[in-house]
Amino acid sequence: MAKAPASAGPKTGGIHAPVTPSAELAAIVGADRLPRSEVISKVWAYIKKHDLQNPANKREILADAALEKVFGKKSVTMFEMNKHIAAHVKA
Repeated sequence: MAKAPASAGPKTGGIHAPVTPSAELAAIVGADRLPRSEVISKVWAYIKKHDLQNPANKREILADAALEKVFGKKSVTMFEMNKHIAAHVKA
């Protein structure tokens, strides 16, 4: 069986769907509509720039004041992070 050709157009669904960040999240990623994947990338860039990973456990993010507004607590695991970010975006 022949494989269907891949779409040449831009991806616009799922993680690629543009979302609007909340005011709290916009302080970190900007207020523009962005694909979910770009929001996550910008949050990770912020975490790395401000050295917010726990040196003893790189899976733990130690929130500064801006991230604490998004996460609702002082620390989260990288696996919990997406759940908290999802609460701060709307399609």
